Amino acid sequence: MSDTRKILDNLLSGEISIEEAEKRIRTLALDRVGSIAQIDVDRGNRSGIPEVVFADSKDIVDIIDIVKGMLEKTEVVLVTRMTSEKLVSLKENMSRYQIEVMGRHPILSVLISTGNWISSKKEGRIAIVTAGTSDIPYANESEALARLMGVDVISFYDVGVSGIHRLIEPLKEIIAKDVDAVIVFAGMEGALPTVIAALIDIPVIGVPVPTGYGYGGKGETALASMLQSCSPGLAVVNIGNGLGAASVATLIAKRAVRMNK
Repeated sequence: MSDTRKILDNLLSGEISIEEAEKRIRTLALDRVGSIAQIDVDRGNRSGIPEVVFADSKDIVDIIDIVKGMLEKTEVVLVTRMTSEKLVSLKENMSRYQIEVMGRHPILSVLISTGNWISSKKEGRIAIVTAGTSDIPYANESEALARLMGVDVISFYDVGVSGIHRLIEPLKEIIAKDVDAVIVFAGMEGALPTVIAALIDIPVIGVPVPTGYGYGGKGETALASMLQSCSPGLAVVNIGNGLGAASVATLIAKRAVRMNK
């Protein structure tokens, strides 16, 4: 249940006045953590995707303060791009919270929750496909957001075009399970999203991954290849942006569920 709905339920039951309800709704929108951050605590209600903490360029002390501030308003927080070193400090300072880690250094995605948080009932389903094993930590970032959003995920790893026969069974399962959107991660030449988009009638979101090397390496060739794709039904996000891809895919999935009710 969203914070806004809780306030409206309290108003309906007579527990609070109209004036108090108005005040609480206004205070939902933003919250400040000292002088370091202004948290958009109502983003989830407004846009469908809650505020996420990007840890890569933040000091661990600031990360901890921000997460604690957010947990005063919500029951769970997703932190992306954590390193192993920062994770050690996070666990030491937030031992009373539940911490779930996905991915591997330096692309760790961390769900931090209170004892009251229970993952939402699954609404909609997405598929996540990686061309190689090096792409998996980026895929884990998408999986973490899907878990936070209450969207079911089926994942298939290491099924790139260098062994294209490996795609047959995953595509059969994706079609059979009627997924709403597919996220495809690929580095090197980035061909996998184009191939998949040409074979299924499901929206495909391509994520170029910075796993190549040499000329056009670090995801640049993969990005250019995906943007130049001749397969309709393929959209592309920036290099390594698993969070952005999952945001679009989960919104598609949840909207599909609402439209079919």
